[in-house]
Amino acid sequence: MATTKVSALSDAQLTPARIVEELDRYVIGQRDAKRAVAVAMRNRWRRQQVQGDLKDEIAPKNIIMMGPTGVGKTEIARRLAKLARAPFLKVEASKFTEVGYVGRDVDSIVRDLMEVSIKLVRDEEAAKVRNRAREAAEERVLDLLLPRPPGSGQARSFADRPGEPSTATDSTREKFREMLRDGRLNDREVELELNDDRNPLFSVLGGQPGIDENALSGLRDMMGGMGKKTRRQKLRVPQAWDALTEQEVEKLIDADAAAREAVSRAENSGIVFIDEIDKIASNRDRAGADVSREGVQRDLLPIVEGSTVTTKYGPVKTDHVLFIAAGAFHVAKPSDLIPELQGRFPIRVELASLGADEFVRILTEPQNAMTRQYAALLATENVIIEWAPDAITEVARIAAAVNQRSNDIGARRLHTVLERLLDDLLYNTPEIGAQTIPITAAYVQERLGSLVADENLSSYIL
Repeated sequence: MATTKVSALSDAQLTPARIVEELDRYVIGQRDAKRAVAVAMRNRWRRQQVQGDLKDEIAPKNIIMMGPTGVGKTEIARRLAKLARAPFLKVEASKFTEVGYVGRDVDSIVRDLMEVSIKLVRDEEAAKVRNRAREAAEERVLDLLLPRPPGSGQARSFADRPGEPSTATDSTREKFREMLRDGRLNDREVELELNDDRNPLFSVLGGQPGIDENALSGLRDMMGGMGKKTRRQKLRVPQAWDALTEQEVEKLIDADAAAREAVSRAENSGIVFIDEIDKIASNRDRAGADVSREGVQRDLLPIVEGSTVTTKYGPVKTDHVLFIAAGAFHVAKPSDLIPELQGRFPIRVELASLGADEFVRILTEPQNAMTRQYAALLATENVIIEWAPDAITEVARIAAAVNQRSNDIGARRLHTVLERLLDDLLYNTPEIGAQTIPITAAYVQERLGSLVADENLSSYIL
């Protein structure tokens, strides 16, 4: 059955059923969670179709996903954002601290979301103008390769505008153009001016405890606007062409219009995934263990319920940003969150643990299945591996057994098991030469059987 490319789908075509169908290509099971996010995404489109003042009153229904690690919580949210071509930000609740303590403040969530949105919009705009920019950069490369001496017969004409390629043409220039496009000038070097963004002050301050990276970024932009420095650098022709293309792209993009569009995207389509929210839940039995837990929740509350945060691109409202929180909730429960925050996450879905049957599907069904990834890696050195069905079943059984005996880390256990299984093969591939290697159940048992049988050893290695 032919499938429509996701990139070709309009927002109107992304029905809940179609969203779930697309998520099924990458995430196995967890239908309740997929349905919840699909409905939330469709409701955002429906809100955009509502006329009048009521449109602004319709708030997104935020979601809490509960389930052990490695069952697909993050992947569902990430794939959802990719489907919707929406700004997506993943943060860990445990990284934030209450106002007044050293650490990141929750307002940085919105500022980081804006940076993601800006990059998304700029990439889209750059794709629209890249061909024109490439052509303009080509003229500049030719000018560097063929300097036009002032007063010569090849000087720029009066019709030429300052800073633009000359309209004067000659056979030599056209020959060089042909050689440039054919790659025959790739070994030549040219000298050009590039923006110099290096500043030792910011290099020292960046990453220091208590330094707000967003404030540092704003200071960097302010100081950069006071007079950008350039530096001359020699580059080979292909690298120079790419660098000049990026400069031309910058000229062709309307920065103000891009910023306005990015703000609108962040406000109306932004998705924030708050992981490990259970780590900031204040269990009454453990009161006093962390003075900052409840404070972080109270700081998060205005962002989640809707507020305006000042960013370097202008004020950003969070009233219609979709928040998806996730946590294992092994110790704490959603009811341990402060009541006000609980009320802002009305939809709760529980993700099931994964067993051997789900592992078999994870290894075979998704487009990015791990078995396909390893096969593609080894194929680069002409070694073809063929997975027998019984081998996949055995790998799934081993991963599920180790999860049961030790900590349940879900599908992430498959990475550990497969790395151990293919360790010798990955190491020796350059010496093996071109051949086809079948991976069978006997092959799996030979390399993992004794390791799995020793419970103490498997808990350390697998």
